[in-house]
Amino acid sequence: MIRLNATVSPLLLQVIEEAVSIKGIPGPRLARAVAGLSQLFTKEREAVSQGYLDDPVLAAAYLSYFLPVNLSKIQVLLDEMPVSEDNRRLSVLDLGSGPGTGALAVLDWWYRRRSTTVLSVVALDTVPAALRQASLLWGGYCHAAGITTASLQTGEGDLERRAWLEPVKERAPFDLVILANCLNEMFSDAKDPIGARTGLVAEVLALLAPHGTMMIIEPALRETSRALHQVRDRLLQENRCTVHSPCLHENSCPALVNPYDWCHEERAWEPPESIRAIDKEVGFIKDALKFSYVLLRKDGKTIVERRPDHYRVVSELRALKGEKRAWLCNGQGRQEVGRQDRLASLQNEAFDQWHRGAIVQIERIVRKEKGGKVSALGRIEQDATVKIIRPT
Repeated sequence: MIRLNATVSPLLLQVIEEAVSIKGIPGPRLARAVAGLSQLFTKEREAVSQGYLDDPVLAAAYLSYFLPVNLSKIQVLLDEMPVSEDNRRLSVLDLGSGPGTGALAVLDWWYRRRSTTVLSVVALDTVPAALRQASLLWGGYCHAAGITTASLQTGEGDLERRAWLEPVKERAPFDLVILANCLNEMFSDAKDPIGARTGLVAEVLALLAPHGTMMIIEPALRETSRALHQVRDRLLQENRCTVHSPCLHENSCPALVNPYDWCHEERAWEPPESIRAIDKEVGFIKDALKFSYVLLRKDGKTIVERRPDHYRVVSELRALKGEKRAWLCNGQGRQEVGRQDRLASLQNEAFDQWHRGAIVQIERIVRKEKGGKVSALGRIEQDATVKIIRPT
């Protein structure tokens, strides 16, 4: 089963590189700024200032490195969500847009699909400099591609204060709402941050068309991922929506049972040469896209049919002495499953291609009993059929 590598389109990369080159930042200085931002985004999150895009060097670092990475994550999920070509218009709301990450991802994806729909995007952020950059990048892409049927409207607003909501309602309903890498930053001082974030998402879901998708992406860190799992659970408990993906059920998230667990994605990615150069300078390896996400719907559509023999692989396939194991998740919960090497067969050979995020079908899982206790470890026998229903 082939796993497709996400890539940044040459046209989009060209537009971004031209925007960065205008700033004239030397390569080594740019690399140091990337390393500094990475430290802030992962280990010193409380020190992140929304004004880093006002700094020319930090802005160039973000555009040249983090923007291609983050918009690639969005494009991976655009390919995963249900899309109807019946509509003549694709209306998108990009909340906490930064320099137009979601807007540009959709524009490039829409253009590459040669879609006949008219695209309109509303991008909201609290930072004026970010919105100006979004407009410049959008205009540069449309000019380079000769696009005349796509529009971007930007607006400044604090998502926590809700003043932005009324003007946006006039543009609703939206076919797609994107909330990327910002939900975790909201309501951090609230008495109940999860409740406040859930309330915001619920209000935004009201702006979604009946056939629409809400895409929430968060960093693949334990703290931010678990917070997203909790928001997901509350939304489902309140019957606000259903989950299209990644979950194969609407039960409470099993990853929340153990305080050390969390669920995240790792998608294959082919980084552009410009990012490889920065990685080499600072010692990073950016050969995969790591993030946590949820696609929410109001029409009940799901990524695959909900069945008890369908599972999502939520870990890497680990090679142990004489066997391989992985963690799976579905409506029955989170469970570890393994296959001994000596039991490999034509029927279960797909097991060897399991990877994080893949959706698999297993004919039968056996749990052996010893000393009156049933083993928590599930086993795949030699004659059990294993299939990969959907790779990542």
